[in-house]
Amino acid sequence: MTCLTIATASVPGDLPAKLEAIAEAGFSGVELYEPDLTGFAGTARDVAVRAASLGLSIEIFQPFHDFEGLKGSEREAAFARLDQKLELMSELDAATLLVGSTTRESSVSDPDVIGADFGELADRVGKAGIRAALIALPWASNIRTELRALEVVEAVNSPHLGLALNSVFSLADGSQAARLRDIRGERIFHVQLSDAPTLDLGVSRQKGQFGLLPGQGCLNLSSFLRILSRAGYRGPWSIARISAGADDSRETYARDGYRALVSLLDDVARTEPALPRPLPTLPPRVYPTGIEFIEFAVNDASRKTLTEMLRGMSFRKERQHIAKSVELWRQGAVNIVLNSETSGFASDAFAEHGPCVCDMGLRVLDADQTVARATRLGVPELSQPVGSGELDIPAIKGVGGSVVHFIDEKSDLHRVWDIEFDPVPRTEACQPAGLRRVDHVAQTMRYQEMQSWLTYYTSTFQMEKAQVVDVADPSGVILSQALASPDGEVRLNLNGAGERRTFAGAFLAEGFGAGVQHIAFLSDDIFETSDQLAASNFRRLEIARNYYDDLKVRFGLSEDLTDALRKGQILYDRDGQAEYFQIYSLPIFNGFFFEMVQRKGGYQGYGARNAPIRLAAQMRCSKAQA
Repeated sequence: MTCLTIATASVPGDLPAKLEAIAEAGFSGVELYEPDLTGFAGTARDVAVRAASLGLSIEIFQPFHDFEGLKGSEREAAFARLDQKLELMSELDAATLLVGSTTRESSVSDPDVIGADFGELADRVGKAGIRAALIALPWASNIRTELRALEVVEAVNSPHLGLALNSVFSLADGSQAARLRDIRGERIFHVQLSDAPTLDLGVSRQKGQFGLLPGQGCLNLSSFLRILSRAGYRGPWSIARISAGADDSRETYARDGYRALVSLLDDVARTEPALPRPLPTLPPRVYPTGIEFIEFAVNDASRKTLTEMLRGMSFRKERQHIAKSVELWRQGAVNIVLNSETSGFASDAFAEHGPCVCDMGLRVLDADQTVARATRLGVPELSQPVGSGELDIPAIKGVGGSVVHFIDEKSDLHRVWDIEFDPVPRTEACQPAGLRRVDHVAQTMRYQEMQSWLTYYTSTFQMEKAQVVDVADPSGVILSQALASPDGEVRLNLNGAGERRTFAGAFLAEGFGAGVQHIAFLSDDIFETSDQLAASNFRRLEIARNYYDDLKVRFGLSEDLTDALRKGQILYDRDGQAEYFQIYSLPIFNGFFFEMVQRKGGYQGYGARNAPIRLAAQMRCSKAQA
């Protein structure tokens, strides 16, 4: 069975709490960080007993640094430290000592001296009944690469000394995993997996400041796993120590780490026979085919505000729930549900957050299989009472305590609107505004939550991420991470806010936590949509005139197009020949707003360069409304 481990340094709490969180997340082993042990009031044996009772093995004891190439009293002291570590490891029932290559300037570079030191280390480790894994630190004095470390291991040629590899050390400098193909699997004792963004920085800074969970960065970890598996590596796969800049995400790190690690291994193992699947019964990642509905939790006052906004966008009320205060508003393939029940999940969401998006329905091929994958990866399943005549729609919990339901065509789930809702008689004609479907949903959260929710989505669904974009708010900076299904039918924007003064930060504060801040609808003709919105008395966001003067010069737009954009308060962006058009509503409760967009020529972005213009306009609007 595949051994999955994580460093105790990455998890908050005292050592017993760390072990409990790691076991609860699903890991089978740990990398025990020595300061966690030295800060523990009990004995090393107590730790071993507690870990075993939780089903955890202590795979690695670390760190052991600054050992090789020393002389005289320094060398004697290094071996004395080694002997003390071996005694501790015996009490801990720990399998392997992680040895980091020395960074001491006083260490000698003579290969014979270094080889003799590691030869004696291997002898002492072997007599203690354990192993040692040498990891090459890119900032070390002598042994800076895995291949140099391999030379040492091969020269010693002991079954008690092998390599430890870290994916950031191996790949962050742009190196390809293929250069490791000649390392024999039996020489590798331990593998640490972490990710990193594409940045032109030294590896030490990448690891220290930007160490990310698998799937959160841009490293080719799949290739790394394939090369090592084909070489014959069958040891633990470990989540390395958390980066220095991610301390605020540590509460969810064990859960997120397990989810990221299992998802990565499972994806690779499905096409790589040499790699065993970590959870043989785990269903594959889910292909979302569209957004079926978005549900709002409202009371009477906020329902009135929202229905006025929907009417302004030419939505019409089409159905009423057979037994509940729940309405369906529709235009094209967009289904908006307004839930003003005074009990149940939506009511609880309203009590906690005020009017908000409390539920989202995704179309998938198999709803039960989707929930099975999510729950196997640690996502809480949601179970609600089902009334007479209602469908039991599979669901899991989502961002900010919201819910994600899954609709498929394998059962009656796709007929939910016919089964649970009655048609509403039409009393007046309503000319549609040309809104075809949901283009994207933007969810706002704290900076520290972004990576957690990124892992939530990419480990459950077949979704690809774009590069993180810095958006300049008039009062600070917002980070934006876009995700999309392969065909673009489901698009999500994760926006991380820190400053309370920013528009997104205010949304978090006033809504008491993360949630959907805006929904964008797709139009085939933004100018026809704009004209219909005007006819429906839609209240749109006013954009500064200076923006259009700059737009005309920047893109070389014609006078007629510039005037049409200005008249409709339409924002514009272009990437090559691809174009993007945007219209925004005024913000309503807690800073929520709608957007209408048109994509031409295969435009794939979200108008990031327009975000500061939109945010400035929203800030002006908020001050005027105050």
